[in-house]
Amino acid sequence: MRRTWSLWVLLALFVALRAKSGDAHEVMVQSDVWTRPLVAAGLVASSTTREALGDGLAHYTWKVRVGTGKYDVITVHRVVREWRPWVPARSSRAVFMVHGDLWGFAPAFLTNTCVNTMPENRSLAAYLASQDVDVWGLDLRWVGVPEAETDFQYMKDWNIQSHVKDLGTGLALADVVRRLSGNGGNDRMFLMGWSRGATIGYAYLDAESQRPRALRRVDGFVPMDMAVRFGPDAAQQRQWACERYEALQAARDEGRTEGGLLGPAPGTPVRLIGQLATQAPNSPSPLAATGLTAPARPTNRKFAVIAAGQTGALLAPLQPLTPGYHLAGSVPDAAGLPDRTAFTPEPTLFDYLQLAVPYQSLNEVVETEKQLCGLDVPFDDHLQDVKVPVLYVGAAGGVGRYGEYSTRLLGSTDVTHLIVRSRLESERALDFGHADLFLARDARVRVWQPILHWVQAH
Repeated sequence: MRRTWSLWVLLALFVALRAKSGDAHEVMVQSDVWTRPLVAAGLVASSTTREALGDGLAHYTWKVRVGTGKYDVITVHRVVREWRPWVPARSSRAVFMVHGDLWGFAPAFLTNTCVNTMPENRSLAAYLASQDVDVWGLDLRWVGVPEAETDFQYMKDWNIQSHVKDLGTGLALADVVRRLSGNGGNDRMFLMGWSRGATIGYAYLDAESQRPRALRRVDGFVPMDMAVRFGPDAAQQRQWACERYEALQAARDEGRTEGGLLGPAPGTPVRLIGQLATQAPNSPSPLAATGLTAPARPTNRKFAVIAAGQTGALLAPLQPLTPGYHLAGSVPDAAGLPDRTAFTPEPTLFDYLQLAVPYQSLNEVVETEKQLCGLDVPFDDHLQDVKVPVLYVGAAGGVGRYGEYSTRLLGSTDVTHLIVRSRLESERALDFGHADLFLARDARVRVWQPILHWVQAH
């Protein structure tokens, strides 16, 4: 390994010395040093792209082919501290992140690189990397589907299990690259999944628990604000999930392969809400319920705040995942409608909404609702064999405490619950929201630091 490491360093330094030094966010591509070992490991990956982030951090990406179809491609991300360009620092702790619906890796976890309303050090991935955690993640296949696409039949075989396989590919790539960087020995890789990414994480660990210990890659699990089964005290939420499952299954039976809880092209209306709030904040919203006169319509700004503060209402006539579920906590007006955001700056929220990708594969949404409904699915039969340490992080106004029961289905004995809240459970409709975990002004103190301390302690 030392010989491989020395050769890698020499090659990397050669490339680094030839490259011009540049400002933060300069993007460079390296053609050889990373790619050849990945091909040798059976990974069909593109050349490495490197983006300088400032403060000694860099963002690396690889495109990895995972099938024969046009869009059977995932993007693997790495955010890491460097000794010098193309030479990542060694770290004994690494985290692999899986995003949920609508937002890929960078908008979800490295938001500051996508918007100009968030300081450079204000994203979970950049924060952890600045604390010497090696941060990895992936974009699921549907993130790369262009908006101009109209035929979605290729999505018919994309589901939870295909995403689990892709996650395994991403973890394998991370393992190869980290070994090239000289990491090994007591290194530990933690899997983090937010929202539906947590569902995929549970399913991955379910499968990995059946492999010999020497072939497992995950040493700890951080599911964020998601449930995979509801407890005995959440019968209403289970019934709501069954209703969502029946509606989505009916759409799939009719031949639909693309869509989400917001219908076909679920990211399109979300992006429009953010665009209107940014470009014409004080104009009456054309998205508000028809039949209202112009003076009665909320402005584009307020409609965006309502959409983020009462996100469950966007699913109507379907019910939300939990009572009062929302993306961003809010302060109500006299009529009880969200009037302004409580935790996330509005400019950042509006930029974030515009980063939603347009499409999603429908199968994974149907399968998730089937699991939440309590029906049999093929990817949770061995949860009791999962015995890695677990940190559940919930937003009190998102899934919150409803996600705690899922951790009890695991065989883990080292389980910690962190529910980020500012209000009583009875006021969850106004509390810390699903996306506040990453966007809130005080997310670093309330969310990211506890995650960091837990990772360091394990």
